[in-house]
Amino acid sequence: MSQQGTDHTGPSAEAPQPARATDPTEYREALRALRTWSGLTYRQLEGKATAHGDSLPASTIATTLGRATLPGERFVDAFTRACGLTEDEGLQWLQARRRIAAGKAGPAEGPRPASGEDGDAGRSPDSGASSPPRAPRARRVIGLLVAGGVGALAALGIDRLLDDSPSPPAPPTRATTDLRMPAVGSWARIHPARTPDWCLTEGVDRTGRYESAVAAGRPCAGAALPRVFLEPLSNGPVQIQWHHPDHGIGCLTVLSEGPGRGLLEPRDDCADEDRAQQFRMESVGATASAHFRIRPAVTDQCLSLRDQGDESGAEITQARCSASGGQDFLIELIAPA
Repeated sequence: MSQQGTDHTGPSAEAPQPARATDPTEYREALRALRTWSGLTYRQLEGKATAHGDSLPASTIATTLGRATLPGERFVDAFTRACGLTEDEGLQWLQARRRIAAGKAGPAEGPRPASGEDGDAGRSPDSGASSPPRAPRARRVIGLLVAGGVGALAALGIDRLLDDSPSPPAPPTRATTDLRMPAVGSWARIHPARTPDWCLTEGVDRTGRYESAVAAGRPCAGAALPRVFLEPLSNGPVQIQWHHPDHGIGCLTVLSEGPGRGLLEPRDDCADEDRAQQFRMESVGATASAHFRIRPAVTDQCLSLRDQGDESGAEITQARCSASGGQDFLIELIAPA
Protein backbone atom coordinates (compact mmCIF):
# COMPACT_ATOMS: atom_id res chain seq x y z
CA MET A 1 0.00 0.00 0.00
CA SER A 2 1.50 3.32 -1.05
CA GLN A 3 1.90 6.12 1.45
CA GLN A 4 2.07 9.84 0.90
CA GLY A 5 4.91 11.70 2.54
CA THR A 6 4.36 14.62 4.89
CA ASP A 7 6.80 16.93 6.60
CA HIS A 8 4.70 17.22 9.79
CA THR A 9 5.31 20.94 9.98
CA GLY A 10 1.79 21.68 11.21
CA PRO A 11 -0.37 20.20 14.00
CA SER A 12 -0.26 16.41 13.79
CA ALA A 13 -0.19 13.30 15.91
CA GLU A 14 2.74 13.27 18.30
CA ALA A 15 5.80 11.45 17.00
CA PRO A 16 6.61 8.08 18.62
CA GLN A 17 9.03 8.34 21.53
CA PRO A 18 11.99 6.02 22.29
CA ALA A 19 12.12 6.61 26.05
CA ARG A 20 10.22 3.45 26.99
CA ALA A 21 12.26 1.10 24.79
CA THR A 22 14.19 -1.31 27.01
CA ASP A 23 15.99 -3.56 24.53
CA PRO A 24 17.03 -3.65 20.85
CA THR A 25 13.73 -5.26 19.80
CA GLU A 26 11.59 -2.55 21.39
CA TYR A 27 13.89 0.16 20.07
CA ARG A 28 13.63 -1.23 16.56
CA GLU A 29 9.83 -1.40 16.86
CA ALA A 30 9.84 2.26 17.90
CA LEU A 31 11.89 3.15 14.82
CA ARG A 32 9.40 1.32 12.62
CA ALA A 33 6.58 3.23 14.30
CA LEU A 34 8.46 6.46 13.59
CA ARG A 35 8.68 5.52 9.93
CA THR A 36 4.91 4.89 9.85
CA TRP A 37 4.32 8.23 11.57
CA SER A 38 6.46 10.01 8.97
CA GLY A 39 4.19 8.75 6.20
CA LEU A 40 7.25 8.19 4.01
CA THR A 41 8.20 5.14 2.00
CA TYR A 42 11.72 3.75 2.17
CA ARG A 43 12.48 5.35 -1.18
CA GLN A 44 11.15 8.71 0.01
CA LEU A 45 13.24 8.46 3.17
CA GLU A 46 16.29 7.82 1.01
CA GLY A 47 15.52 10.99 -0.92
CA LYS A 48 15.03 13.01 2.28
CA ALA A 49 18.33 11.73 3.66
CA THR A 50 20.14 12.65 0.44
CA ALA A 51 18.69 16.16 0.65
CA HIS A 52 20.19 16.43 4.15
CA GLY A 53 23.60 15.27 2.93
CA ASP A 54 23.21 11.77 4.40
CA SER A 55 23.62 8.38 2.71
CA LEU A 56 20.67 6.15 3.61
CA PRO A 57 19.75 3.71 0.81
CA ALA A 58 16.23 2.29 0.91
CA SER A 59 17.67 -1.24 1.08
CA THR A 60 19.69 -0.27 4.16
CA ILE A 61 16.61 1.08 5.91
CA ALA A 62 14.61 -2.06 5.20
CA THR A 63 17.39 -4.39 6.29
CA THR A 64 18.30 -2.44 9.41
CA LEU A 65 14.72 -2.20 10.64
CA GLY A 66 14.29 -5.92 10.05
CA ARG A 67 17.33 -7.35 11.79
CA ALA A 68 17.64 -8.27 15.45
CA THR A 69 20.51 -6.02 16.52
CA LEU A 70 20.63 -2.44 17.74
CA PRO A 71 21.03 -0.03 14.79
CA GLY A 72 24.19 2.04 14.67
CA GLU A 73 24.28 5.67 15.73
CA ARG A 74 24.94 6.90 12.20
CA PHE A 75 21.82 5.14 10.97
CA VAL A 76 19.66 6.49 13.82
CA ASP A 77 20.93 10.03 13.28
CA ALA A 78 20.26 10.01 9.52
CA PHE A 79 16.97 8.09 9.84
CA THR A 80 15.38 10.37 12.45
CA ARG A 81 16.40 13.44 10.46
CA ALA A 82 14.89 11.95 7.30
CA CYS A 83 11.66 11.23 9.19
CA GLY A 84 11.34 14.94 9.91
CA LEU A 85 12.48 15.16 13.54
CA THR A 86 14.34 18.16 14.87
CA GLU A 87 17.91 17.96 16.14
CA ASP A 88 16.73 17.85 19.75
CA GLU A 89 14.20 15.13 18.98
CA GLY A 90 16.83 13.11 17.16
CA LEU A 91 19.15 13.45 20.15
CA GLN A 92 16.53 11.75 22.35
CA TRP A 93 16.65 8.73 20.02
CA LEU A 94 20.45 8.65 20.18
CA GLN A 95 20.41 8.88 23.97
CA ALA A 96 17.89 6.03 24.17
CA ARG A 97 20.11 3.94 21.92
CA ARG A 98 23.16 4.64 24.11
CA ARG A 99 21.20 3.69 27.20
CA ILE A 100 20.18 0.33 25.69
CA ALA A 101 23.71 -0.30 24.35
CA ALA A 102 25.04 0.26 27.87
CA GLY A 103 22.72 -2.44 29.19
CA LYS A 104 20.43 -0.10 31.13
CA ALA A 105 17.10 -1.81 30.56
CA GLY A 106 14.82 0.66 32.34
CA PRO A 107 13.14 3.54 30.48
CA ALA A 108 15.08 6.76 30.44
CA GLU A 109 14.14 9.19 33.22
CA GLY A 110 14.58 12.11 30.88
CA PRO A 111 17.07 13.65 28.46
CA ARG A 112 20.69 13.21 29.42
CA PRO A 113 23.75 15.01 28.09
CA ALA A 114 25.18 13.25 25.07
CA SER A 115 28.08 11.03 26.02
CA GLY A 116 31.37 11.39 24.24
CA GLU A 117 32.04 7.83 23.12
CA ASP A 118 30.06 4.65 23.39
CA GLY A 119 32.22 2.28 21.40
CA ASP A 120 32.61 -0.13 24.33
CA ALA A 121 29.14 0.30 25.84
CA GLY A 122 27.73 -2.99 27.05
CA ARG A 123 31.13 -4.70 26.97
CA SER A 124 32.93 -6.19 29.91
CA PRO A 125 36.22 -4.41 30.72
CA ASP A 126 38.38 -7.20 29.38
CA SER A 127 41.26 -5.16 27.96
CA GLY A 128 39.68 -5.13 24.49
CA ALA A 129 39.51 -8.87 23.85
CA SER A 130 36.84 -10.03 21.47
CA SER A 131 33.82 -11.82 22.78
CA PRO A 132 33.47 -15.49 21.77
CA PRO A 133 32.40 -15.83 18.15
CA ARG A 134 28.69 -15.87 17.67
CA ALA A 135 26.92 -18.29 15.37
CA PRO A 136 28.04 -17.28 11.87
CA ARG A 137 25.50 -16.36 9.26
CA ALA A 138 24.46 -19.41 7.29
CA ARG A 139 26.05 -18.59 3.99
CA ARG A 140 27.84 -21.33 2.12
CA VAL A 141 29.67 -20.11 -0.96
CA ILE A 142 29.74 -22.33 -4.03
CA GLY A 143 31.38 -21.74 -7.36
CA LEU A 144 33.26 -18.53 -6.52
CA LEU A 145 36.60 -20.20 -7.17
CA VAL A 146 37.75 -22.70 -9.77
CA ALA A 147 37.67 -26.19 -8.27
CA GLY A 148 40.91 -28.04 -7.79
CA GLY A 149 44.21 -27.25 -6.25
CA VAL A 150 42.78 -27.29 -2.71
CA GLY A 151 44.95 -30.18 -1.60
CA ALA A 152 48.09 -28.31 -2.52
CA LEU A 153 46.93 -25.39 -0.39
CA ALA A 154 46.84 -27.49 2.78
CA ALA A 155 50.49 -26.64 3.33
CA LEU A 156 49.81 -22.90 3.54
CA GLY A 157 51.68 -21.19 6.37
CA ILE A 158 48.54 -20.46 8.40
CA ASP A 159 50.14 -21.10 11.79
CA ARG A 160 52.84 -18.58 11.00
CA LEU A 161 50.24 -15.95 10.11
CA LEU A 162 48.30 -16.62 13.30
CA ASP A 163 51.28 -16.62 15.63
CA ASP A 164 50.21 -15.19 18.99
CA SER A 165 53.69 -14.11 20.08
CA PRO A 166 54.14 -10.36 20.61
CA SER A 167 54.11 -8.38 17.40
CA PRO A 168 57.10 -6.20 16.51
CA PRO A 169 56.56 -2.44 16.41
CA ALA A 170 54.54 -1.39 13.39
CA PRO A 171 56.20 0.71 10.69
CA PRO A 172 55.79 4.46 11.17
CA THR A 173 52.38 5.78 10.19
CA ARG A 174 50.72 9.13 10.52
CA ALA A 175 47.33 9.26 12.17
CA THR A 176 44.67 6.59 12.62
CA THR A 177 42.05 8.73 10.94
CA ASP A 178 43.80 9.66 7.69
CA LEU A 179 40.96 8.32 5.56
CA ARG A 180 38.84 11.36 4.82
CA MET A 181 35.18 10.60 4.19
CA PRO A 182 31.77 12.12 4.97
CA ALA A 183 30.70 11.92 8.61
CA VAL A 184 27.89 9.54 7.65
CA GLY A 185 30.28 7.18 5.83
CA SER A 186 30.87 6.37 2.19
CA TRP A 187 30.51 3.63 -0.38
CA ALA A 188 33.96 2.33 -1.29
CA ARG A 189 36.07 -0.21 -3.10
CA ILE A 190 39.09 -1.66 -1.32
CA HIS A 191 41.98 -2.84 -3.52
CA PRO A 192 45.21 -4.65 -2.53
CA ALA A 193 47.90 -2.14 -3.51
CA ARG A 194 50.00 -4.81 -5.25
CA THR A 195 47.05 -5.85 -7.42
CA PRO A 196 44.95 -2.70 -7.84
CA ASP A 197 42.64 -4.40 -10.33
CA TRP A 198 41.48 -6.71 -7.51
CA CYS A 199 38.76 -5.89 -5.01
CA LEU A 200 38.24 -7.05 -1.45
CA THR A 201 35.13 -9.18 -1.88
CA GLU A 202 33.49 -12.49 -1.08
CA GLY A 203 35.49 -15.71 -1.32
CA VAL A 204 36.08 -19.03 0.40
CA ASP A 205 38.70 -20.57 2.65
CA ARG A 206 40.65 -22.49 0.04
CA THR A 207 42.01 -24.94 2.62
CA GLY A 208 38.46 -26.16 3.21
CA ARG A 209 38.78 -25.68 6.97
CA TYR A 210 36.08 -23.02 7.16
CA GLU A 211 32.91 -23.39 5.11
CA SER A 212 31.24 -19.97 5.36
CA ALA A 213 31.98 -16.98 3.18
CA VAL A 214 35.13 -15.00 3.98
CA ALA A 215 36.83 -11.89 2.63
CA ALA A 216 39.20 -12.48 -0.28
CA GLY A 217 40.91 -10.65 -3.12
CA ARG A 218 39.57 -11.23 -6.62
CA PRO A 219 39.59 -9.29 -9.91
CA CYS A 220 36.97 -6.56 -9.81
CA ALA A 221 36.02 -6.96 -13.46
CA GLY A 222 33.15 -9.32 -14.07
CA ALA A 223 32.74 -10.31 -10.43
CA ALA A 224 29.40 -10.14 -8.61
CA LEU A 225 30.64 -8.01 -5.75
CA PRO A 226 28.84 -7.06 -2.57
CA ARG A 227 28.78 -3.27 -2.27
CA VAL A 228 31.16 -2.02 0.42
CA PHE A 229 30.11 0.75 2.79
CA LEU A 230 32.51 2.27 5.33
CA GLU A 231 30.68 3.55 8.42
CA PRO A 232 32.69 5.71 10.85
CA LEU A 233 32.06 4.85 14.50
CA SER A 234 31.93 7.34 17.33
CA ASN A 235 35.23 6.25 18.88
CA GLY A 236 37.43 6.53 15.79
CA PRO A 237 37.51 3.26 13.80
CA VAL A 238 35.22 2.25 10.96
CA GLN A 239 32.89 -0.65 10.31
CA ILE A 240 33.27 -2.38 6.93
CA GLN A 241 29.77 -3.28 5.76
CA TRP A 242 28.90 -5.51 2.83
CA HIS A 243 25.57 -4.88 1.13
CA HIS A 244 24.91 -8.18 -0.62
CA PRO A 245 22.09 -8.55 -3.17
CA ASP A 246 21.05 -11.91 -1.72
CA HIS A 247 22.10 -11.81 1.94
CA GLY A 248 21.48 -8.19 2.94
CA ILE A 249 23.91 -6.28 5.13
CA GLY A 250 26.86 -8.00 6.80
CA CYS A 251 29.78 -6.52 8.73
CA LEU A 252 33.26 -7.94 8.29
CA THR A 253 34.19 -9.65 11.55
CA VAL A 254 37.62 -10.92 12.61
CA LEU A 255 37.37 -14.58 13.65
CA SER A 256 39.30 -15.09 16.86
CA GLU A 257 39.13 -18.87 17.21
CA GLY A 258 38.09 -22.07 15.49
CA PRO A 259 38.96 -23.31 12.00
CA GLY A 260 38.53 -19.85 10.48
CA ARG A 261 40.73 -18.11 13.01
CA GLY A 262 42.34 -15.00 11.56
CA LEU A 263 39.98 -14.76 8.59
CA LEU A 264 37.22 -12.17 8.12
CA GLU A 265 33.60 -13.24 7.81
CA PRO A 266 30.59 -11.05 6.89
CA ARG A 267 28.08 -11.36 9.75
CA ASP A 268 24.61 -9.94 9.86
CA ASP A 269 24.72 -9.21 13.60
CA CYS A 270 26.40 -5.84 13.10
CA ALA A 271 27.06 -3.92 16.32
CA ASP A 272 28.95 -0.66 16.79
CA GLU A 273 30.28 -1.98 20.11
CA ASP A 274 31.81 -5.18 18.70
CA ARG A 275 35.57 -4.64 18.56
CA ALA A 276 35.91 -7.59 16.18
CA GLN A 277 34.00 -5.44 13.66
CA GLN A 278 36.09 -2.28 14.15
CA PHE A 279 39.00 -1.34 11.86
CA ARG A 280 41.49 1.52 11.80
CA MET A 281 42.64 2.91 8.46
CA GLU A 282 46.23 4.14 8.73
CA SER A 283 47.87 6.03 5.90
CA VAL A 284 51.38 4.86 5.07
CA GLY A 285 54.09 6.20 2.80
CA ALA A 286 53.91 9.46 0.91
CA THR A 287 50.67 11.39 1.12
CA ALA A 288 50.21 11.12 -2.64
CA SER A 289 50.37 7.32 -2.55
CA ALA A 290 47.02 6.99 -0.75
CA HIS A 291 48.09 3.63 0.68
CA PHE A 292 46.43 2.43 3.85
CA ARG A 293 46.96 -0.34 6.35
CA ILE A 294 43.75 -1.79 7.74
CA ARG A 295 44.16 -2.75 11.39
CA PRO A 296 41.51 -4.70 13.35
CA ALA A 297 40.88 -2.95 16.65
CA VAL A 298 40.60 -6.28 18.48
CA THR A 299 44.20 -7.34 17.72
CA ASP A 300 45.91 -4.23 16.28
CA GLN A 301 47.55 -6.41 13.64
CA CYS A 302 47.37 -5.69 9.89
CA LEU A 303 45.24 -7.17 7.15
CA SER A 304 46.93 -8.72 4.14
CA LEU A 305 46.45 -11.36 1.50
CA ARG A 306 47.21 -14.76 3.02
CA ASP A 307 50.86 -15.61 2.40
CA GLN A 308 51.11 -12.47 0.25
CA GLY A 309 49.01 -14.41 -2.25
CA ASP A 310 49.04 -13.46 -5.92
CA GLU A 311 46.32 -15.87 -7.06
CA SER A 312 42.71 -14.82 -7.47
CA GLY A 313 40.72 -15.81 -4.41
CA ALA A 314 43.56 -15.29 -1.91
CA GLU A 315 41.98 -14.92 1.51
CA ILE A 316 42.27 -11.73 3.54
CA THR A 317 43.73 -12.50 6.95
CA GLN A 318 45.39 -10.65 9.80
CA ALA A 319 49.09 -10.91 10.48
CA ARG A 320 51.90 -9.05 12.22
CA CYS A 321 52.39 -5.58 10.79
CA SER A 322 55.56 -5.32 8.74
CA ALA A 323 57.20 -3.10 6.17
CA SER A 324 55.97 -5.39 3.40
CA GLY A 325 53.88 -3.68 0.76
CA GLY A 326 51.63 -6.72 0.81
CA GLN A 327 49.75 -5.13 3.71
CA ASP A 328 48.97 -1.94 1.80
CA PHE A 329 45.50 -1.26 0.40
CA LEU A 330 44.05 1.39 -1.88
CA ILE A 331 40.69 2.71 -0.71
CA GLU A 332 38.50 4.19 -3.42
CA LEU A 333 35.64 6.27 -2.03
CA ILE A 334 32.54 6.33 -4.24
CA ALA A 335 30.07 9.19 -4.29
CA PRO A 336 26.43 8.10 -3.80
CA ALA A 337 24.52 7.65 -7.02
